[in-house]
Amino acid sequence: MALCIVQAAPAAPAGPPATDIYLADLRVAQGRVSVGVPVNVTARPGYDNQPFFLPDGGAFLYTSIREDSQADIYRYDIDTKTSVRLTATRESEYSPTPLPDGSGFSVVRVEADSTQRLWAFDLAGSPPRLVLDSIKPVGYHAWGDAHTLVLFVLGSPSTLQIADAGFPTARGEVMAKDIGRSLQRIPGRASVSFVQRDSVAGSTLEELDIRRRRVKELAKIPPGADFFAWTPDGIVLTASGTTLYQWDSRRGGAWEKVADLAAAGLSSVTRLAVSPRGDRLAIVAVPVTR
Repeated sequence: MALCIVQAAPAAPAGPPATDIYLADLRVAQGRVSVGVPVNVTARPGYDNQPFFLPDGGAFLYTSIREDSQADIYRYDIDTKTSVRLTATRESEYSPTPLPDGSGFSVVRVEADSTQRLWAFDLAGSPPRLVLDSIKPVGYHAWGDAHTLVLFVLGSPSTLQIADAGFPTARGEVMAKDIGRSLQRIPGRASVSFVQRDSVAGSTLEELDIRRRRVKELAKIPPGADFFAWTPDGIVLTASGTTLYQWDSRRGGAWEKVADLAAAGLSSVTRLAVSPRGDRLAIVAVPVTR
């Protein structure tokens, strides 16, 4: 009797985790942060992530993956409580970030051949234009000033690179290696913060001065923390699990607990974004009831 072996079909690759974006009031008094009750403003199955407030604070951009399995950019308007789709392309766009001149937003675009480069759109979501031709694969980015980009470039290890958007074919200048995913412009300074990973000594939050091309350590980060956001007055926020922490860059010291967001029905808190006036906090998390 012949032995018949049936090989199981390979499992489909897992998609991004189902996440929602919450919005909460944010207040700072005497160096202490307080957060209001978070409200789920996306509240649907699927991936809604990577919020970034527009300069006037009245809306934020975010990445959403819907029925067509493509990542596109949406804008959530706070007053009307509505989302509008901005990009509808065959490619996927991630990490929407307002351009320094206010004319549109930059994105990490996954092109047809899976190349990841930096592109830009106008505020209405068209037309796309390539920002940096030669630097790839880009994972994340931040604008350090009107023309300087700070980039997380994928590789073994990942690298922190500086590039000038005025010279799109130039190569990036490597400033650090083995870094985390969170790149954030530091308010009031021509600097960008990033995480320097170190499995032995512990990871640290670092500051890259884009003009002097210097890196300095700011603080050790809490275990489990990955993403960071700055308030206008220099307080850094991060989350580990459902615990929100603050660190005041003006006085240093230890990280302080702000809130446990589990009480509001959130789990697995990741990305954070602070509005330009520092009065709102966008929180990416998974609802505990999902």
